[in-house]
Parts: sequence; C-alpha cells; structure tokens
Amino acid sequence: MRAGPASAFFMGCLLVLGTLTVLCLVRAIRGPKLADRIMAVNMIGTMTIAMIAILAALLDEPVLLDVALVYAVISFVSVIVLTKIYIGIYREKKHLFAQRRAERREEDRP
Repeated sequence: MRAGPASAFFMGCLLVLGTLTVLCLVRAIRGPKLADRIMAVNMIGTMTIAMIAILAALLDEPVLLDVALVYAVISFVSVIVLTKIYIGIYREKKHLFAQRRAERREEDRP
C-alpha cells in the first residue's frame, strides 16, 4: 500500500465515488422513469470500475485491473440487455396505444 499524499488522494477519490454510487443507487430505486433507472445502473457500473482501478493503483495490484476490465464487459452487456428490454416495452406500449386510437376512430364513424 502506498503512503503519503497519493494515498490520501486515492482514499478521498474512493470516498467521493462511494458517495456518488449510493446516490445513483437511490436514483435507480426511485426512478421516476425506466430510462433514469437504466442510466443509474450504468453509472453505478462505471463508478465501480473506477473504484477498482483506484484500488489497483493504491494497493499496487495490477491484477485488479483485469478484474476491472471483466467488470466493464459485464456492465456493458447488462446495460445493453436492459436497453433492449426497455425498447421492447416502449414499442409494445406504442403499438397498444395505436390500436386503441384506431378502435376509437372506428367507433366514432357513423
């Protein structure tokens, strides 16, 4: 582990990133929209990667950088899957809305 001002800086960065991660977790839980939740989950993944990279520098463990890369790939894939689900839900709602509008037009015709 490093000593001196660099260590204090790294610990400060970890503290700030930890606080921001908790705030993103609150946003992921509260919403209000699904897109906000997806963005919050993506930010949590990004900040976690940054925290792992800072720990790798702080502890002089280059193996942690490999862990950060693997976590980056997993985070990327999970955001892609969540976005695909969101797009599917959006298209389904849009289709149902168009069907209802067409049914109302049919009912209003004499």
